Amino acid sequence: MRNNNELTTIGFDADDTLWQNEQFFRMTEKRFATMLADHGEEKQISARLLEAERRNLAVYGFGIKGFTLSMIETAIEVTDGRVPASVIAEILEAGREMLSHPIEVLPHVRDTVEKLAGAYRLVLITKGDLFDQERKLAGSDLGDLFDAVEIVSDKNAATYSRLFSRHGDGPAKSMMVGNSLKSDVVPAIEAGGWGVHVPHELTWVLEHVEAPLAEPRFRQISNLGQLPELVQTIARGS
Repeated sequence: MRNNNELTTIGFDADDTLWQNEQFFRMTEKRFATMLADHGEEKQISARLLEAERRNLAVYGFGIKGFTLSMIETAIEVTDGRVPASVIAEILEAGREMLSHPIEVLPHVRDTVEKLAGAYRLVLITKGDLFDQERKLAGSDLGDLFDAVEIVSDKNAATYSRLFSRHGDGPAKSMMVGNSLKSDVVPAIEAGGWGVHVPHELTWVLEHVEAPLAEPRFRQISNLGQLPELVQTIARGS
């Protein structure tokens, strides 16, 4: 039976909200810097890689495949086109390893999602590569707990307005939960919904924005285990 209170639909981010993700990018970035140690210090290589990622987002989108292509592009740039084929091969291997890494579900996730399933419409809303996100969802063993799964190219107010209208009763009766203020929280609030920030110790620099502290529909919790109580509080209107 569905909950008849104001809040009827809860959206969840996936990467670094339900399972670990960013740490594998950081580990691979360090490995990449080591490959190119003869051409610059780690900070310099990482900065050049971030520049490439920023340029390429509109072309490759989010995810491991775009990250791998940006590493190759950076390697070509910092070596003035002289990067050995062996390094390109190692970059490709690093990308393949990221795409096959075992899924590490974060603490409190399963218990929280199980508590909310059935009482609310639960929608997984994630961006990134389709195949990789489907693989991670299957590996997490959480898929059956969600009423719908949406893998999108980007997250903005229009995205949440469309998805919460498709799978729920519109953004006004919906909540988005995630670790990224930029992708999960701020645009959901802009669409008219609730935005709940669950900070992760590692968040990609391109996902950083200021917390919307003045917004009445903004909330922050320290871990996902606190979400059911927060949902109850909002449902009571307190």
